[in-house]
Amino acid sequence: MDNKLFLPCAAIVSLLLLLRWSEPVAGAASSLRVRRPYDSIFSFGDSLADTGNNPVVFDWYSMFDPVLRPPYGSTFFGRPTGRNCDGRLIIDFLAQSLDLPFVPPFLAHNGSFRHGANFAVGGATALDVGFFHDDESPGANQMPFNTSLSVQLQWFETLKPSLCNTTQKCRELFSRSLFFVGPFAYNDYSILLWGGRRSIPQVTSLVPDVIATISMATERLIQHGATSLVVPGVLPIGCAPPNLVMFEGVAEPAVYDSRTGCLIELNDLSTYHNSLLRQALHDLQAKHPDVEIIYIDFFGPVMEMVESPAKFGFEGDVLTICCGGPGNKYHFDVEAWCGDPAATMCKDPSARLFWDGVHMTEAANRYVAGKWLRSIDTTASVSSR
Repeated sequence: MDNKLFLPCAAIVSLLLLLRWSEPVAGAASSLRVRRPYDSIFSFGDSLADTGNNPVVFDWYSMFDPVLRPPYGSTFFGRPTGRNCDGRLIIDFLAQSLDLPFVPPFLAHNGSFRHGANFAVGGATALDVGFFHDDESPGANQMPFNTSLSVQLQWFETLKPSLCNTTQKCRELFSRSLFFVGPFAYNDYSILLWGGRRSIPQVTSLVPDVIATISMATERLIQHGATSLVVPGVLPIGCAPPNLVMFEGVAEPAVYDSRTGCLIELNDLSTYHNSLLRQALHDLQAKHPDVEIIYIDFFGPVMEMVESPAKFGFEGDVLTICCGGPGNKYHFDVEAWCGDPAATMCKDPSARLFWDGVHMTEAANRYVAGKWLRSIDTTASVSSR
């Protein structure tokens, strides 16, 4: 395959700085209650699940984090909370629907973790960070940070002794807990594609490694006593505005889906990832028949909103973000990040799918959470019979 979906290498530095990313009707997700009660949630993932860890990590690396300023958090919290969103994330809606408090960020929370902890960090990858920096020269971009899935597991293992001090107590605690292993992989693939570091076939060849990493992490949590684990697939990365902007002007018309405007080959990459993930989780379930391992579809709900925006109350230019620079039709501009003086914000975030890039608005998160809750509820109901 040729390299027609590549960016000039000079673009990678700016782009890597931006890795920190039923209808959307009020109450759609919160009205659903899962039949099985859970006492706590433990969450791992990237910016799509990060409830406030990323400002701490950015500070470690002496980098500015724009999510600490308005208009982030304006829709629900009324202030920035460290979330890459105008309001609540999917994990927030899930917690509320389970009658649990918002899952506190492990790195930024000074209180109790009795009801769980969130280890997700904006820009996190499934693969270890060394993989992405092996071929870089000294002084290269610091992202992705050292916050990969294996690092997040280490944080969990550091916290564990304060939660339970015997094997039996840990099993009792974690048997009443819901574990989210993801979302992961958007960053793994996009970082490698940005700037032409890898071709699409080369990135595709790495999918089994990403899947193996997620599968091994899931099994590691099972060994710690987890009995209910939710593992989301990857969203359609070919519809993500940052990727659409990166390939704008260098991709031929034939690489776009004429119905949606999304990049076909990148969505095929997502589909391939999700297919392998489902198989890996099926194999893991067979190995651990007494554990609930729930694959959650992320691709489908997002595509529903992309394909039928009016059904969800979204504007027709559904791939245009709410908050960003006006320099292109997607309003994603590396020179005018959301909150910058040159950035603009849409009048109504609830009429938009994407907030500031790949990160979705609260309205979109609400819909996805509702779909996920139904999957969790269905699996829990079947397993309890």
